Amino acid sequence: MKNMTVVGLIIAAFLAFSSVFVVTEGQRAIVLLFSKVQKDSQDNAVVYEPGLHLKVPFFSQVRRIDARIQTLDGAPDRFVTSEKKDLIVDSFVKWRVNDFSAYYLRARGDKQYAETLLKQKVNNGLRTNFGSRTIKEIVSGERSELMEEALVQASESAQELGIEVLDVRVKQINLPNEVSNSIFQRMRAERTAVAKEHRSEGQEKAEIIRAEVDRRVTVMLADAERNARAVRGQGDAQAAKIYADAYNKDPEFFGFVRSLEAYKNTFTSKGDVMVLSPDSEFFDYMKAKKVDNTR
Repeated sequence: MKNMTVVGLIIAAFLAFSSVFVVTEGQRAIVLLFSKVQKDSQDNAVVYEPGLHLKVPFFSQVRRIDARIQTLDGAPDRFVTSEKKDLIVDSFVKWRVNDFSAYYLRARGDKQYAETLLKQKVNNGLRTNFGSRTIKEIVSGERSELMEEALVQASESAQELGIEVLDVRVKQINLPNEVSNSIFQRMRAERTAVAKEHRSEGQEKAEIIRAEVDRRVTVMLADAERNARAVRGQGDAQAAKIYADAYNKDPEFFGFVRSLEAYKNTFTSKGDVMVLSPDSEFFDYMKAKKVDNTR
């Protein structure tokens, strides 16, 4: 009897454990009864909020779905503009599940599979928007309008997946490598040509400035030389006048001073040698003079 009671308690506990399930915060759950989504009296799928819930044991299966906002940030894709130019576009999508039954039925409740389907739908919208615009329009000012239109198209097409698209953003737009390289080479050649032109203009202006400076220096030197000669001429004339005035006042004393200057300039070194006749006038003031006692 006791064994039967223990067995009964174990079975009851097992049934009780199999009849409850827990939904954690950030999740929602749907219950499959005989592989069909459990619905209410109005034929709407029953979505279980976070908490403790009951289900039919053994015949029910719980499918938990992440209800938080998700970010789809895949690899960049190639799009063609209205000019038939290729662009490499890097974008991301913010989304979340808003119809858990449709999400389970269309995407099997698999996030990776759902993002694959969503990526295709978002790319279709972006491809349409990029294909109707030129590169200049995309880059210069219509990016916001482009993203808004892509968001509307993605939201409409993602409804069948039970997904709500919250935002579509274009992070970066680049040209393909082969196109970028050719453009960069052309830009580099243009900048090099402009730089050479500026350098040649600078050299030409430098030559003009140097020539002007050289001309001014030559004129200044010539003026300075002319002024120096004039000053020297005036000095020589004044010196000659002073010598003449001194000579007229006392010719004898003037001759004496001039002879002393000549002696000083001549005998500047002990090794100087002069060959002159003793009777030469050069030595007049070096000869002994007789003293006139009558004075």
